[in-house]
Amino acid sequence: MDALDGNAIAGQLLELFGVEMTTAVGVCAGCSTRAELAETLVYIGGPGTVMRCRGCTAVLAVFVTVRGLTCVDLRGLSAITS
Repeated sequence: MDALDGNAIAGQLLELFGVEMTTAVGVCAGCSTRAELAETLVYIGGPGTVMRCRGCTAVLAVFVTVRGLTCVDLRGLSAITS
């Protein structure tokens, strides 16, 4: 599976957070890399969408939709700032 950049899920992020999130800066909990969410590695097509750090490839976030409800796991991000 090929990685996309964070812009591939811009619509999903907007739907979930209610604001444009690709320019928000996330901080990796694993390696402390700071980068715009648009610069993350994104994998689509499995049972959910996975966002990974470009610095260490740790999982930053997972988005899974089941029966119309989207579950979000952001434990790989120590912070998100605008």
